[in-house]
Formats: sequence, C-alpha cells, structure tokens
Amino acid sequence: MIGFVLKRLAWMVLTLWVVFTICFVLMRNAKGGPFDASDRKLDPEVKKVLEARYHLDKSKWEQYYYELGNYLRGDLGMSIVTYDYRVSEVIAEGWPVSVALGLLALTLALSVGLTAGILAAVYRGGWVDSLTMFVATVGIALPNYVIASLAILLFVFIVPIFPPGGWGGFDKLILPACCLAAPYAAYIARLTRTGMLEVLHQDYIRTAIAKGLPASRVILRHALRGALLPVVTFLGPAAAGILTGSLVIELIFAIPGLGTHLVQAALKKDFTLCMGLVLLYTTLVYLLNLIVDLTYTILDPRIRLE
Repeated sequence: MIGFVLKRLAWMVLTLWVVFTICFVLMRNAKGGPFDASDRKLDPEVKKVLEARYHLDKSKWEQYYYELGNYLRGDLGMSIVTYDYRVSEVIAEGWPVSVALGLLALTLALSVGLTAGILAAVYRGGWVDSLTMFVATVGIALPNYVIASLAILLFVFIVPIFPPGGWGGFDKLILPACCLAAPYAAYIARLTRTGMLEVLHQDYIRTAIAKGLPASRVILRHALRGALLPVVTFLGPAAAGILTGSLVIELIFAIPGLGTHLVQAALKKDFTLCMGLVLLYTTLVYLLNLIVDLTYTILDPRIRLE
C-alpha cells in the first residue's frame, strides 16, 4: 500500500506541473491584464512600476521560470489585485468558510441520499420508490444555482425562515448548504438504491434473513456495507465538486469563501491568486480520489491496490 501511495503522490506532482503550465499559458495569453481594467485607468508610469513589481515586464519564459521556482519553494506570491495580501493569506481567510459550507453540504448529501436510496430499495416498486426516484431525477436535472434561486424565493421572501445571505452564523449556512448538497444527494440516492438492489439478492443476505436476524440489522449492517462501494466511488469527485463547485452558491449567497475569491480573481485577471486557487483545487481533487481508493480496501478486503 505504501508503494501505491508514493506512486500516486508522484503522479500528483506531475499533474500539478501540467496544470500549472496550462494555466500559465492560458492566463498570460488572455486579452488584457490586471492593470488594464476600464474602470481604473492608470498612468503609464504607474502601470510600468506595478508591472515591474509583479515581474510582468519580463518575457513570458522568464515569468514562467520565476513563478515555477516560487511554487517549488512553497511561495504562492502576492495577490495582484488585492493589495498587500499574499495569496496564502487570501486562502487562509477563505478556506475555513468554504470547508464549513462544504462539510455541511457533504453531510446533508450523504444523510439524505443514503436514507432515500435505502428506502427506495427496500420498498422497490412502491410509491416510496417512485417518489424518491422522481425527486432524485429532478435534483440531478436542476443546476444548484437554479435550486438556490428557487430556495431564496421560497424560504427568504415567501416564507421568511432563513436570512438571504452573508456569513456569521449557522442559520446563514443552512440554506446554501442545502442548495449545494441537493444534486449530490440525488446522485447518492440513485447509486445507493442500485447497490442495495444488487446486494439484497446475494446469498449471504438471504442466509442472514433465514437465520431470523431483524430486517433492520440485515439492511444496515450487512447489505449497506456492500452497497456503499458505488457510493464511495462517487464520493471522491463529489467531495471535490462540493468544495470546488461552491463558487456559484457562494456568489449567490454572498459568502466570502474561496469560490468568491476565484471568481473575482478571474474577472480582474489576478494571475497569482487564480493560479494558487486552481492548484489548491487540483490538489484537493487528487487527494480526495486517493482517499477513496484507500477506502475500497476497508469496505471490501478482496480489493487489492496496485
């Protein structure tokens, strides 16, 4: 297992270098720059000084090697647009916010999705199954920004239960977390139902039922473990998607997380902040998928990592 982990980490380093190179080329060849915004025209001399400060006056090859050297030393650089802030400081401020939102959304997605999938499988063909799968299909079809807009209309204006947005209390976290979790809960419900239906027809489940074990114990202790494999497969991309895909939700609910910083950095062409956040998200996706692969061996000892 140690060899497998080391090999995956080596591939992660290579992946980060490729992502760094692609992002650098795309950003440096985009039209305009961080000091070319129409709403803040700079004096040519001031612009020249600022470009020299951030090494934008050098050739693209010199900029590439300079930034790559900084990243190899663990230095993410200074934010270009957010003055006097290092990229690491921006990440340190936005990271706890995005993680809090993401963890609550992932918890809700797992709780609702697993429960709905189990009920749909146990009552297969009944109204519970039909209703659950209909709601899951709608949840998959609707993007989270549509769900967020409808939720704001319903639970903020029509029935004022939650605050409209912002940050600072648990009540402000519930509605955006539910909107972020909804599509993932729908996917988990469908995967759980499929996995449960397959496992419930296995010989060891029929044997457990024949021995007189309570149905709840058979389902939750024996069947669910085997049915979780497809869910675990989905959890890696899902967890990464919740953390990296929260930018729309953060913008809608005015939450100061990493997603908001990434959107603002992209709009203002803050090269260093964009690069730092993209590499952070790449690392998260890779590590979460590695954790999923390691979890396979716990759920099913027959699986061997190679």
